[in-house]
This record gives sequence, structure tokens and C-alpha cells, in this order.
Amino acid sequence: MSLWRIAWKNMQQRGVASSLTVLSMALGVAVMVGVIVIHAVAVKQFSSYAGGYQLIVGGKGGDLQLVLSTVYHLGESRYTLPYSFYREFTDGKYADLTVTAVPYCMGDSFDPRPLEDGPSDQLYRVVATTPDLFDKLEYGVNRDGTPRRYRFRDGRNFRSDHAFEAVLGSVVAAKSGVKVGETINPTHGISGRGDRHDEFLVTGILEPTGTSNDRAVFVNLEGFYLLDGHSLSQKTVEEKALSGPTGPPQVENPRGVLPPATLYNNNDEPIEPLSEPQREVSSILVLSDDQMGPTILTSQINKDQNQAAQAVAPLRTVANLLEGIVGPLQVVLLVLTILIVVVASISILVSIYNSMSERSHDIAVMRALGASRSSVMLVVLSESILLSLTGGVLGIILGHALIAFAAPYIEAQAGIQLAFWEFDPWEIAVIPALVVLATLAGLLPAISAYRTDVAHSLG
Repeated sequence: MSLWRIAWKNMQQRGVASSLTVLSMALGVAVMVGVIVIHAVAVKQFSSYAGGYQLIVGGKGGDLQLVLSTVYHLGESRYTLPYSFYREFTDGKYADLTVTAVPYCMGDSFDPRPLEDGPSDQLYRVVATTPDLFDKLEYGVNRDGTPRRYRFRDGRNFRSDHAFEAVLGSVVAAKSGVKVGETINPTHGISGRGDRHDEFLVTGILEPTGTSNDRAVFVNLEGFYLLDGHSLSQKTVEEKALSGPTGPPQVENPRGVLPPATLYNNNDEPIEPLSEPQREVSSILVLSDDQMGPTILTSQINKDQNQAAQAVAPLRTVANLLEGIVGPLQVVLLVLTILIVVVASISILVSIYNSMSERSHDIAVMRALGASRSSVMLVVLSESILLSLTGGVLGIILGHALIAFAAPYIEAQAGIQLAFWEFDPWEIAVIPALVVLATLAGLLPAISAYRTDVAHSLG
């Protein structure tokens, strides 16, 4: 009979103790797998979110705040820019370095099922923008290097000349049950407690992108400006004019794309667009076709002391965040999970060592039948390794099962897409590490078996 079969038989004889030991090891490994996989996927997806944008321009403030509010729809965009500054990227001094500039206006939310005493737990951000976001920008790169472009699961993009049209992210559509052709009413403010605005007609639902845009509602910028509280008053405009220029000069001879020459409501009736001096933007997504374009634009904008604007490379900002905060947190979590696994290994040591007095007679019989001391020692080590490996394999399966179970909640809350088969190369190191731990844990019981006195045990 081989050493492994003897070790397996010994485990079966102590079924309850072995099962509990395996379970403790499995739980420790499951937690470790969860930490490794979720961190790896989160870092990858968060980085890919930011990778879809070359440059973000917004009001002067914190770089991180601008990136979080624009890319991840987190926090609040506190500093706005005059609409005329956005026009600098379409018709002004930055136009030569700009392929596409997409304005963002933020500050509203959408609650599909508001409660009587306030918002529900399903509160989504509303982003006002132009159709160029989905027609001209990408949101990342596939594994084969091809760009990831927005696609519509149902319907179409909203039209620039129809003010009150909207597009839903995939998570918003799935959770709210809103379909193409239905209407939604955004709420003023991000708290969900403000007044409800005029309705927008849903014209399209995006396919899942694995980004924060899955949890957002996108409305036509023109309609957003016409809602209460979304424009500068005429008095404010006049006061700014009297106080002198506070931003870039108005652009002459525009290309005529913004605002549209004719604007319609959902009944195809013509309506008057908001005048340009009354408009502001929260941020601007800028795409350049020149490799040095983002660098040049960043230098020109950030060094201009007369501008209340800043340009941020989101990928660099996110990388700094992940390295400075998320990375150390992962190390702490991994240390804790390693301690859990070590404790499980100690339980293997205790379990086998406590059973040595019961096994002394069996070990003596093995020795009397010709088994060497080293063979007996290897049987005990084999049992320790089997217990550890069984718990490890079960833990890996359990860890991925827990990831799959938690995936819907994590996607709804953070927009991170997870699945049972998500795998990280670091998981490969778990099995060899368990073999080493099991060998160390089984060493003391194995030495005890090695020293068993045959005559005394058989007497």
C-alpha cells in the first residue's frame, strides 16, 4: 500500500476532525482567492475606464476629484467652466490639436422607484452631453488591441437637435426596467431629494461596457440647459459682463455645430436653445490625434494663469490612486488572509499531533511489519499535505463561487464585472505555498511518529 493511500485511510478514520481541518483551510484559501481576484479585476477595470480618455479638462481644483466625478461618476463636480471655453476646442485656439471634444454637465440624478420619505437605494447619476460621446469616443481597448466602441443593445443614440432625448446605461436599464420609448424624469441634485425635472424620452440602451457608464443616464446637453436651475441667470451674465472678461473670448465664425441651428422637443415642435453666455460645463473630454497633443494641451492649459481651468491625464491620476491607496490596502488584506491560512495550518498540526497517542499502536504494528522510521514519518507528512491540498482545492472553488455569488451586488454598487471563471496568475502560487505550510505543520507530528517506541507501544 502506498504512502498516500495509507495517509488517505488515516484521514477517513478521523472523518470529523479531518473534515473540520479541511474546512478551516478551505475558508482561509477562499478569502485569499477573493482578495487576489477582486483586486486584480478592480485594478484592471478601473484603469481601463480611465484609459478610454486621453485628457479631461475642468475647473481648477483637485485632479482626483475631477477624474472621479467625470470618469467614475463619484463625488461632486464643484468647479464649472464657461461654455465659451469648450468652444476653444471645437473652433478656437485648441482646435488644431483636438479631434473630438465632448462636454459634460453633471449635477442631477435618476431614481426609478423613489420612496415617500426620500430616494431609494437605486440612485443613478445623470450626465448631460452630446451624441459625440457614443459616436466618436472609445471607452478602452480589447485584449487584441482593437478599440472598444459603444454599441446599443436597443434603440439608438439621442439626436443633437432633439433636446429631451436620453440614453441609459445597461445596469440602469436592467435595474429600473425602463425600455426604449418610455420616459424618465431626472431629479435636480445628486442626493435624489430635489425637484423632478421635465421628462426625457429614452431612445437607446447601451450594451454592457464594464465601466461606470453602465450605471449612468445620458441626456442631451441642450435639454439639460433648459431645465430649472441649470443655467446662469440673465442678471448673472450681465454682472459678469460688467466686471470684465473672466474666461476666453467668444469664438468668432463658429463651425455651426453647437448649439444646433434648430432645436425640437419630443413633439417635434421648434424650441429656442439657451443662449451661450448662460451656459456652463462641468468638464470636457478631449481626444487628440497627435501623440504629443495631450501633453501640449496640458502644458498650455495648466500654465495659463488667466484661465480657471486645468487639464488632467486620467490614466496617470488613477494609477497614482491605485498605487498610493488601493495597493497598500491589498497588502494588508493579503497579510490577514495569509494569517488565516497559517492558523488553518496550525490546526492541521494540532489535529494530527493530538491523534499521535491513539496511533502509537498502529505505528508500532507498521514498524513490526518492516516499515522504516522514515516511511512512518513520510506517512504523517503525506497526511498533512493531503489535508492542506484538499482544503486548498476546495477553497479555490469556494472562493470563485463566492465571487460569482457577489458579482451582481458588486457590479450594481461599483460597476466592476466579475464572474466565476475570473482567474489571476497569483492563484497558481497558492498550491505550492500550501504544500510548504503543510510540510512545516506536519513536521512535529512526523518527528513524534519517528520516535515511537515499538516495544513500549506493543507491550
